[in-house]
Amino acid sequence: MRVIDSETMKSVEFFAKVIFMCASAPASAQILLNSTSDPYPNGLGNDSGELGHNIMDHHYHVGAMGTFAGLEDSYYEGRRPTGIFIPKYVNLDDKTKNPNFLRGFDYQGASGRESWGRGNAVADAGGDFKDSLLKPGPWTMSLMGFGEVLPNYNNKMTLSNHKTDKWGIPQIVFDASHGENKMKMRGQMKADAAEMLESSGYKNVVAFDNIGGLGNGVHEMGTARMGHDPKTSVLNKWNQLHEVSNLFVTDGSFMASSNCVNPSITYMAFTARAVDYAVAEMKKKNI
Repeated sequence: MRVIDSETMKSVEFFAKVIFMCASAPASAQILLNSTSDPYPNGLGNDSGELGHNIMDHHYHVGAMGTFAGLEDSYYEGRRPTGIFIPKYVNLDDKTKNPNFLRGFDYQGASGRESWGRGNAVADAGGDFKDSLLKPGPWTMSLMGFGEVLPNYNNKMTLSNHKTDKWGIPQIVFDASHGENKMKMRGQMKADAAEMLESSGYKNVVAFDNIGGLGNGVHEMGTARMGHDPKTSVLNKWNQLHEVSNLFVTDGSFMASSNCVNPSITYMAFTARAVDYAVAEMKKKNI
């Protein structure tokens, strides 16, 4: 493996029997795509042509928020958690099936009192205004939806043919967009959040949808997907490159679907599983 020292700009080579790559989904794919040779002209382990494709994330910044009248004599105490989690409840079975979209979403919610920051958008001044900001505002509650993104071969990243970073490494070019399934799901996410808050007695409920671009959820996945068939995937079930037995990729690259929950613990579990497999294979001298 050849790396570039970020300060001296000199190349340094490292050698190992087994390599685990965990640079993040885009960065790991970038390294593999940039690792070309005669046997791998399109990138290391990319005979399938799937490397860099099927970018997934979680789409969020959609939901609702409202205010609650009462409990003005209560404030924060200690370090108790104030967040909630509502697991996926649609498309679990025939009873919960939604005909408008595939898969589903969950919510992460939080409650608190408005702080002095609420004065940022108020054109006011003077002692009374300052004193009002020293008192906590009303209680608020927000529900933020996190939805699943479907794998799509056309959502991809490639390497630039003419732009490089200061180390001479080709920069990533993203070509990924939101699909119709996601947009239909977001409508339900927004409506359900508002309905739950209103049914719970919250007032001034406002639904919101600030979608941003794909990648806004910073849960990038799928650029070196896992699968049984080397013709349609980059990694096998052990996070091992189909074509390079001593190279494992254990960040979000391997994910073949995204579900709608935070994926970090899943990465950790698959990494531990892959390490256990690699050690066993090394003892058998298969690697």
